[in-house]
Amino acid sequence: MAIFQGFSNIGKVPELRRRIVFTLTIIAIYRIGVFITTPGVDRQVMRNIVSQQGGLLGFLNMFSGGALENLSILALGIMPYISASIIMQLLGLVSKQVEEMKKEGEAGRRRLEQYTRYGTIVLSIFQGFGVAMMLEGMNNSDMGGGRFGDVVAEPGWSFRAMTIITLTTGTGLLMWLGEQATERGIGNGISMIIFASIVSGIPGGVMTYWTSNAGEIQPLSLTILLAVLGVSVATVVFFERAQRRIPIQYSRRQVGRHVYGAQRAHLPLKVNMASMIPAIFASSLLMFPATLAGFQVPFMQSFSAALSRGDWLFQLLFALLTIFFAFFYTSVMFQPVDVAENLKKQQANIPGIRPGKQTAEYIDNVLTRLTVAGSVYLAVICVVPSVVAMSFHVPFQFGGSSLLIVVGVALETVNQIEAHLISRSYETMTGPGVARLSGRRPA
Repeated sequence: MAIFQGFSNIGKVPELRRRIVFTLTIIAIYRIGVFITTPGVDRQVMRNIVSQQGGLLGFLNMFSGGALENLSILALGIMPYISASIIMQLLGLVSKQVEEMKKEGEAGRRRLEQYTRYGTIVLSIFQGFGVAMMLEGMNNSDMGGGRFGDVVAEPGWSFRAMTIITLTTGTGLLMWLGEQATERGIGNGISMIIFASIVSGIPGGVMTYWTSNAGEIQPLSLTILLAVLGVSVATVVFFERAQRRIPIQYSRRQVGRHVYGAQRAHLPLKVNMASMIPAIFASSLLMFPATLAGFQVPFMQSFSAALSRGDWLFQLLFALLTIFFAFFYTSVMFQPVDVAENLKKQQANIPGIRPGKQTAEYIDNVLTRLTVAGSVYLAVICVVPSVVAMSFHVPFQFGGSSLLIVVGVALETVNQIEAHLISRSYETMTGPGVARLSGRRPA
């Protein structure tokens, strides 16, 4: 009840209200850009192709919020930025210069962000050219000109150059909107854009399902599907909140004239420390085969066609990539050696474990076991609901990866709002009868 009482006072906190309004404005601008079509294409033909093809195209269309089927200026979505972030993370493992920049604090972080932006533009140019070639290839394929009509009115280098410029500019705009939402809004701006992309497709998916199955809807099938979705949501919330708390014992310390006695605390380690990042990374990596296929790479063309079917190969690769990125992201973001050194400097230790190397090994073993459980959970929650949805012919917006991202972003947003409310006024969360942070309520 205290949480609901705190959320009822959101409008009374000016700073929080401005942040929420700013975030909603960014999302509104993004949704308007989804319906601005790239010059020289027929989006109705592309919409028919995406609806009939499904698979990888439907997957990419979901993460772009429908921008792909509209052939919008934002058709590439935010995936080039995520891919550039993955590359920078990988460079941090093999390049000493990147590793040193990470240790430089705020200045190093800004330089890495700038390099990530440059990488995003470069990747957008390559992916834009791949999309242009793919659209031109659809004119001569069975799913394009032979079935629905020509996607591109006038193929050629003029169309390719215009498509590259348009899609690269759209991705740059989307990257800037995400950064602004992060600084002035609520939560992570990139995650909020992906959240808006997925949620925006749910009403249309429901209408499509209702129209295509009018008079033939099976109550048992819907009951099973809703039960799977309910269990999936509960599983996501449970694992995202689950923690392993390692006990920590602080030694007696003397600071000036004060002597502080031994204190007990704990080191919380989340079961899924990577959150929904592995699913987003895996999604962006699955876009590369389609991009390389646009460059007329023979092997990639057949591989992209196999992924486009959305069958067991697509699901298997998605699960394996999710597990890999769960381990990779956790190893990059959490360093047991650094944690052990910090505990040693603070004169703290884990009961029964010697400080230093043994502490780092113990934390690493615990973290590895947690990551195994978390990665398997991510793979299952990303694949199983998608398979069930495909079996019952439900639109792809209800897939497991989209469910994971939606619930994860919602939990993070709620945490951000609670943090702003607590920092602004503790009384709004606990009631008027409790002491304020800055002092007790005057008599």
